Amino acid sequence: MTIQRDQALVLTARQALAFVRKHGVVLEAAQGPVPSLAESIAGEPIRGSWWSHPKGRQIFVVTRAIRDNENVLVCRLIKGKVTLVHRRLWPALVRVAGRLPADRLARVREIHMRSGRHVTEEVPFPDWVPSNIRAAARKLSEKAALAELADWIP
Repeated sequence: MTIQRDQALVLTARQALAFVRKHGVVLEAAQGPVPSLAESIAGEPIRGSWWSHPKGRQIFVVTRAIRDNENVLVCRLIKGKVTLVHRRLWPALVRVAGRLPADRLARVREIHMRSGRHVTEEVPFPDWVPSNIRAAARKLSEKAALAELADWIP
């Protein structure tokens, strides 16, 4: 029984990663100009905190799996809210970084301490950017990068 439950969570995490990849940029739970991963997991709009939603535990497990995925940048890009950016868009994001506040491009990680306390660690932009992504960004025109990121970029 436990194995089946774990397999269902893995499948859900895979579906969530496919959702992030498809959209490229999503908000973890907030409302905004891009889709919300929490609402996608819930299968409906969420009123108030997602913690109180019947699928709150599932949302927590899946969003944490996505946060831990090496192909997803966790930052506060949109409205200062937790934003998930799929690796396929990192070159475009790096290319237009000058149009965005640098603090919004910092990689955010939540570290769980033994005491149960959570500590937020931020790796400033561009320190988290791999060299191959920097190289790919240099090859992109600003126009092409903006076209990949859509209309929400100023």
